Amino acid sequence: MTAQKVRWGILGPGGIAATFAADLPLVPGAELAAVGSRSAETAAAFAERFGFARAHDSYVDLAADPDVDVVYIATPHAFHAEAALLCIEAGKHVLVEKPITLDLLTAAEVIAAARDKGVFLMEAMWMRLNPAIRKIAELVEEGAIGWVSAIHADFGLQGPFGAEHRLRDPKLGGGALLDLGVYPINLVHLILGAPASVQAWAHLTPERVDENTGVLLGYEPGAVAAITCSINGESRNNATITGTDGRIELPSGFFVPRSFRLHRAGKEPETFEFPFEGSGYQFEAAEVQRAILAGEQESPLMPHATTLEIMTLLDTIREEIGVVY
Repeated sequence: MTAQKVRWGILGPGGIAATFAADLPLVPGAELAAVGSRSAETAAAFAERFGFARAHDSYVDLAADPDVDVVYIATPHAFHAEAALLCIEAGKHVLVEKPITLDLLTAAEVIAAARDKGVFLMEAMWMRLNPAIRKIAELVEEGAIGWVSAIHADFGLQGPFGAEHRLRDPKLGGGALLDLGVYPINLVHLILGAPASVQAWAHLTPERVDENTGVLLGYEPGAVAAITCSINGESRNNATITGTDGRIELPSGFFVPRSFRLHRAGKEPETFEFPFEGSGYQFEAAEVQRAILAGEQESPLMPHATTLEIMTLLDTIREEIGVVY
């Protein structure tokens, strides 16, 4: 790795990997080095499509590639841990798509392995690296809306999804919670931290994954957060952060916002605009590169402790709603 360039590999060239790869050229110093797939044909087609230098027909070969510095893992949830541990053992820095694993125990294992090996590891919760979200966190910290009393956020996709779809497959970590609920949960955690109380209810599919889920989180000294996620109907997909002196409203697509509105008591609403190219994945890639070049093993914007707290919360919710992977 040179002083300026960071050489990227992509493991699992599916849909989310394609979006990430399309944004990588927007990051100064990002070099598209290699792609790894279980299919030589798939790897070659992906590499040609996005301009990666090499294609590998196995994850092992990608992990062993001496000209790759960091690997973005974009397989389905259930395979994140295995792929991450493979790359970590090979000495690669790793960015793992959210959720980092299916449960807390496995997440802790991956984080411990990265620490022991001395490599960088981050969960790819791209929302927390979005410039609008970072500005919101800054405004809240400054007291722009006073004490935060409530957060409401929802994320729903238009269904129905067939029984064969990955979102209904418990072997792949299916259900609304891990795919969609992680976004409102991360937003709430960013503002309020870990809750004191968790209450959850869900309707499950015949495969026993959640298709319509509600979560109520309680905080000391009295804040509440109401979260819904579903794979059987497209909701407004927005969010509101309410405080004693005002509120912040995020529009539809709150997980990748380019704007938000700040309402302060007795004042005209303010609109904050954050236009950017691409889909918004470049911000997490840029943070990964910054941290790697600085010799850091984790990002202060998405640290290991945050990942573990989120996984603890997800495990608690799954226990309440009866989803087992």
